[in-house]
Amino acid sequence: MRLHRTRARTRDAASAARTRRRTGILAAVGALVAAVAIGSTAGAQAATSEGLLCQTDPHQTFSLSARTGYISTPDGNSIFMWGYGMSSGRFQLPGPVLCVTSGQPVTVILHNELPEATSMVFPGQSAVKADGNPAQPQFDSGGSLTSMVQPAAATNGSVTYTFTAGSPGTYLYSSGTDVTKQQQMGLYGALVVRPAGTAGQVNDRADSAFSPQHEYVFLLSEVDPDVHLAVERSQPVDWSAYNARYYLINGRSMPDTLAPNNATWLPSQPYGALVHIKPYDPVSNPLPAVIRYVNAGRVSYPFHPHGSDERVVNKDGHALQGTSSTAPQDLSYLKYDIDVMPGQTVDALMDWRDVEHWNATTNPIPTQLPAITDQLLVGADTWFSESPYLGTQGTFPSNITVNNECGEYYHVAHSHALQQATNYGAAFGGMMTVFRIDPPAGCPTS
Repeated sequence: MRLHRTRARTRDAASAARTRRRTGILAAVGALVAAVAIGSTAGAQAATSEGLLCQTDPHQTFSLSARTGYISTPDGNSIFMWGYGMSSGRFQLPGPVLCVTSGQPVTVILHNELPEATSMVFPGQSAVKADGNPAQPQFDSGGSLTSMVQPAAATNGSVTYTFTAGSPGTYLYSSGTDVTKQQQMGLYGALVVRPAGTAGQVNDRADSAFSPQHEYVFLLSEVDPDVHLAVERSQPVDWSAYNARYYLINGRSMPDTLAPNNATWLPSQPYGALVHIKPYDPVSNPLPAVIRYVNAGRVSYPFHPHGSDERVVNKDGHALQGTSSTAPQDLSYLKYDIDVMPGQTVDALMDWRDVEHWNATTNPIPTQLPAITDQLLVGADTWFSESPYLGTQGTFPSNITVNNECGEYYHVAHSHALQQATNYGAAFGGMMTVFRIDPPAGCPTS
């Protein structure tokens, strides 16, 4: 389910203010409605509707174009952006997730359709070359640094970058030219480097194995629409007045984060952010999910899932382990609130364990449950269970619409800097999503 959208470009402050007043309450209600409605749709989606969508190539060669475009926000705004997209495709935010193999050569060809020079940098990758030569910073005639590497000229320039993929893990790639402006405008994406021969691991350690069907990227960022309006109008940007209003996961804000990958109503924002798993089982479901956090913003984002610790196994593309060459000590750790610093990446394993082994017959809930109408209603006739006890559905009054498919459990995950969990100040929104845990037997697929 999705709120009716009114597309209105952020043309001036007064128009934006009217839009915020009109949609603020609807956005808050719609976030909850969208969260519950996903329960009746996610099971019917194809495998690619959730989780990581990798851009791969047998020669690890990628042709990207820097373009202009627009993204939608749940409160009705449409914001002018810059972004990387596949040269054979369209503008998108964030850029394609490039998946490569550690130790193998990578080539990225950048075509520039923007009205000013731009470039790409690959933090964590060594010996990056531009068009065959070591990538060098660029300076203007006054000696000021304008680009950290060779850029592609405005309008139709191009540049080719080559490097050997580094240690396994997750990395940010982004503009290396006029970084404050161009990264804010949307020139960023994620690079996933897989271990050679063991693609189902985060790093070279066997204890970093994850379920390939449950791999997720959370690329975190923020938008000040006034900056984007100034760039759209070719006006100077007043950085002293910078004030982020939208906070994004994979280029979307809540409730759009819950929509499937490649949702037709979000043509420029292809990546969803719903995590969908089953409880841990040593036989039928032994491997955890992996969530790859990437910060493309200006500040730290303390990401906070309700109800689950996550095991941090990698930071900035490096395994958390000791220095011994024979048996390096495991230095991974459980964390309930994951602070992702600007430019940082964090890879975390996540599973959900039914520690109380609830069963309606043999191990019932030890306390008296309140009446259905005292639990959680959306409006007067729609019910949604947030109970952490997985099981089967009971009997409901005939006037109640039930959004849980089969006894699944949802818990919210969001930035714990709560202003980042809003859309232009209206909660619930922004940097927020939902983790869905299905019963062991799964849910209906149709």
